[in-house]
Amino acid sequence: MAMELQTNASLSEENGVIDSKFDDDGKLKRTGTWFTACSHIVTAVIGSGVLSLGWAMAQLGWIAGPIFLFTFSFVTLFTSFLLTECYRAPDGTRNYTYIQIVKTNLGGMKYLLCGVAQYVNLVGITIGYTITAAISMVAVKRSNCFHKEGHEVGCHFANNPYMIIFGIAQIILSQIPDFHNLSWLSIVAALMSMGYAFIAVGLSIAKVAGGGHVQTSLTGTIVGVDLTSTQKMWNSFQALGNIAFAYAFAVVIVEIQDTLKSIPSEKKAMKKAVSVGISVTTMFYSACGLLGYAAFGNSAPGNILTGFGFYEPYWLVDIGNIFVLVHLVGAYQVFCQPIFGLVEEWCSKKWPESDFFTKEYSINIPKIGIYKMNQFRLVWRTVYVILSTVIAMLLPFFNSILGLLGAFAFWPLTVYFPVEMYIAQRKLPSFSAKWIMLKMLSWVCFIVSALAAAGSIEGIVKELKNFEVFRSIS
Repeated sequence: MAMELQTNASLSEENGVIDSKFDDDGKLKRTGTWFTACSHIVTAVIGSGVLSLGWAMAQLGWIAGPIFLFTFSFVTLFTSFLLTECYRAPDGTRNYTYIQIVKTNLGGMKYLLCGVAQYVNLVGITIGYTITAAISMVAVKRSNCFHKEGHEVGCHFANNPYMIIFGIAQIILSQIPDFHNLSWLSIVAALMSMGYAFIAVGLSIAKVAGGGHVQTSLTGTIVGVDLTSTQKMWNSFQALGNIAFAYAFAVVIVEIQDTLKSIPSEKKAMKKAVSVGISVTTMFYSACGLLGYAAFGNSAPGNILTGFGFYEPYWLVDIGNIFVLVHLVGAYQVFCQPIFGLVEEWCSKKWPESDFFTKEYSINIPKIGIYKMNQFRLVWRTVYVILSTVIAMLLPFFNSILGLLGAFAFWPLTVYFPVEMYIAQRKLPSFSAKWIMLKMLSWVCFIVSALAAAGSIEGIVKELKNFEVFRSIS
């Protein structure tokens, strides 16, 4: 593969077409812009986590809630800037993946730990999105049931058939070869995410304007009234994990940067994309979280669009949940493409002479064009989607799963590795002022992530007490 890339580069240079056809690494010229990168970021960041922010604000209250929300936003922006600096090595060569960047800058065990953290988190996110997509599909059915039968009717339905439907759709979409072919899907998904965020905000404003007293407080849920002191502690920790999950896109930031064209520099374009993407998402997060808390008070549901009280106007709730579903279809692909790429690259290097792993077959699809089909890609990606769907059917815990995923990924991938790589690249002296500040940031974020993980694990343990295998009901 490396020889092929070098040959491409040298041949294109000789023919004088390197600027029009190939990049400096011999790969076909990248065409991504800051706008397409921003679309990928918004698709990855404004996910199902936004719908749980009203609940998170209810646990933390009017003071701690906004403070943590903006703190997570600032930390994510700052460390994302550090990470974009590492895309190219000091000699100018590219690093195509997160783990490759860590290997280049830190090496050894840290490289292996990064791989485990990144890919376990990516798998977890695809499982979590399968759960959320099913809940959104069932919510459409429930809202129509409530509209026809009345709110006193239970209108409960099994989630599993809808997880299977989502899985079938992902089997088809997973045949999209790589990130470079995902821009159109990410743009659609980003628009959908803004759409359901607007609907959640609109419904919250309507509920607040409609009057009716809801209990809110500076510290959130009240011990002795809403819950016990122990429950308050665990829920607050879990709320931190939910906020962290809402900013969990570091796992794909390098892969997104690798889609950008070289002029202007990838670093410059990516910093613009990150700045715009995080600013937009923080604006939506603030609106959804704070207005959701104002609308529902201390009894805010874990998912605004599927919580009790938001089944009228039923048609608007239906539209909101359809937007969530379409967004999750695209977001699933953004997060699973690095998993697909890792396995496929390893197998092609392991068995380079095997047609099953390396040969591409051209299929002419009317009105679409030529599709390159690979046998291993078809089998492996189908098996992955099936397995992730089965696991999702076994673990239907919305808030707790989101919190655990956020806690597990936030510190190592969003904070620790970017900080350590920046220190290594800049050769900062130990115990210098900048070194101390970066290390303190890392340790504080580690403590917050550990507390969030503890709260989410406690939530999962509690929900397991009433859990029945393959009997997920909404």
